[in-house]
Formats: sequence, structure tokens, C-alpha cells
Amino acid sequence: MVVLERIQTFFEIAAGMVTDPVSLAILFGSVLLGIIFGAMPGLTSTLGVALLTALTYSMDTPMAMICLLAIYVGGTYGGSYASILINIPGTAAAAATAMDGYPLAKKGEGGRAIGLTTTASAIGTTVSMLFVVSISPLISNFALEFTSFEFFLLAFFGILISGTLTAPDLVIKGWIAGFLGLFLACIGRDQLQFFPRFTFGITELESGIEVVPVLIGAFGIPQIIDVLRSRTTMPKAEKLQRIIPEIGTVLKNIPAIVRSALIGVGIGAVPGIGEDIAGWVSYGTAKNTSKHPETFGTGELKGVIASETANNACVGGAMIPLLNLGIPGSPPAAMLLGALMLHGVTPGPMITFEHPTFILEVAAILLLASMAMW
Repeated sequence: MVVLERIQTFFEIAAGMVTDPVSLAILFGSVLLGIIFGAMPGLTSTLGVALLTALTYSMDTPMAMICLLAIYVGGTYGGSYASILINIPGTAAAAATAMDGYPLAKKGEGGRAIGLTTTASAIGTTVSMLFVVSISPLISNFALEFTSFEFFLLAFFGILISGTLTAPDLVIKGWIAGFLGLFLACIGRDQLQFFPRFTFGITELESGIEVVPVLIGAFGIPQIIDVLRSRTTMPKAEKLQRIIPEIGTVLKNIPAIVRSALIGVGIGAVPGIGEDIAGWVSYGTAKNTSKHPETFGTGELKGVIASETANNACVGGAMIPLLNLGIPGSPPAAMLLGALMLHGVTPGPMITFEHPTFILEVAAILLLASMAMW
């Protein structure tokens, strides 16, 4: 009965958004803006969410979430455009897409690749939405039993895993970066006893270091410096022919799409890893399980589908630890954490009690954003 009530509430929330012209306008506008951010090399969904957070101050919480989540979804998908057409990933999440996307464009099949990418991205986001709806209540109830020991082990596990995957050649470097982030998060007064930690007598540090400025500096400034330093010459974009994918091609690749979506959700649910790792892991899995792995890197449709399905499914996967544990699963999710707290929503095990329908609202936005993207 509870499941049926949740399903009914979910569709009521989605219907309310669809029938509200303002919500629809914000949804489509934000998805389009996210695609533009993702398609332009150097501008990422993380930067898009960070910059748009300031514009949502005057919005109510539902409208702000529609705006920011739609930008997140659109930005993750938009990176595929530059990867396929000019061989320069618009975002790190689309790096694996360029391996086969650009060779397809050089063959004159760039439109076909973009069409399949769009469909796979929409399916990946939708699958991740189903996991947000179904798994979140279970995780919240389980997390209510957590004590300080469990939260410490969870944070420790997240740092070790993310450090290992983001710096496989020199794991210790990834771990140092993770623990440096943990140190920065500890600066300020603790929330229980208001004891100052690492403030060194500086009054301005007692409120802690805000997430949004740190992430803008950590992700935005290095990207700008890298672009200015490399001064990469933009290749000529290939002309597009057919964009709408053939139904037969989509149905033929459904098993690969579902597998990649599950990989994306699983990786997204691990704190601190992100969409780029999901894309590479899914691409590697598709190549290793293929009967003809030698075709990957020469214009294989399954390579494009694997990468884009996984990195878009990672969006919903990253929402699971963010909403239920207060731990972001990716850099854009970390930006959303700051935005949620600005709007009076504190992610964590108590979110289902303090805001009973909030997780369903997030799931509805993911579903509608994937439809708007397609």
C-alpha cells in the first residue's frame, strides 16, 4: 500500500510540474542552458550549477531544484556534442565518448551518433530515477541506525575509493587530495558543541569554508588556466545528416544500454567519483565483453552508447548518497548540496521525515529533464 501511495504521489508531483507553465519554462530553459554549458569545452555542469545557484536565491525550493537539476542533466548530456563533432570533450564525463564518437563523425555518421547518444542519455537518466525512487527509502531507514563510527567509516571508504579511481597511476596522490578536502570541511565550529576547529583564532573561519566558492575555484579556475595554456585549435565540425535514431538500432542495443545504466548508477552512488569515471568504466566493460573489441576506437556505436548511458545514469546515482546520507556522489552533486542547504533542505537520513515528498520531487525532475533533453 505504501508503494502504491508513493507511485501515486510521484505522478501527482510530475503532473503538477507539467501543468505549470512556469515550471515547464524553467525546466526547458535550464536543460537548454545545461546543454550549452556542456557543449562548450571548458564550461561544465559543475560550473553551470555553481553559477546558477546564485540566481536561485529568490526562487522557492521546488523551482530552484528544477533549475539546478535540469542544468545538471543537460550539462552531462551536452558534453557529447563537442566530443562527437570536434573531438574535444565538452566535459570530463564525455571524454570516453570521443573515442568512437569523432570517428563516426568523420565517416559522416555524426548525426546518427548524436541521435543514439540522446536516446541512451535519456534512458540512462530514467533508469537512475527509478533507483532514486525505489532505493532511497531503504537507505534512509538503514542510515538512521548509523552512529559516528559508521559515518567515519563511510567517509573513509569514500575517500579511499575516489582517490584510487581518480589517480590510478599514483593512488597516494588521490588519497592526499581526498583527506585534504576532509580537512577543509572540518574548518569552523562543529555543529553539535560549537567548538572551533582549525580556526587559528581567525573569526572569519568560524563559520567554515562554503562549498560553492571552493568548488568554483577547484573546478573552474584550473579549467580556464588549462584552456589558456594549451590554446587548442578547434577542429572543423563535421556536417550532420540523420539525427533521429532508427528504432531497430535502439532495440538492438537495449541490453548494452541497461548494463551501462546499472554501471552508471552504481558508480554514481559511490561518494566522490563522478560521471567521467562512470563513462570510462562502462566503455571498458563494453569493449571487454564485445565479440569484436578491435572495432572500438574506430567508430563503434556501442562505445558511444556505453559511455553516454553510464555518465547520465550517474546523475541519479549521485543523488542517492546526497539525499540520504548528505554525501555527494559527484562534483555537481556537491554543488547541489550547497544549494539545498541554502534553501533550507538538509540532506541526510532525516530528509524523508522533514521533507516527505522531496525525494519524489527530485525523481520527477530527473524524469521530466530526460524527456526535455530528448
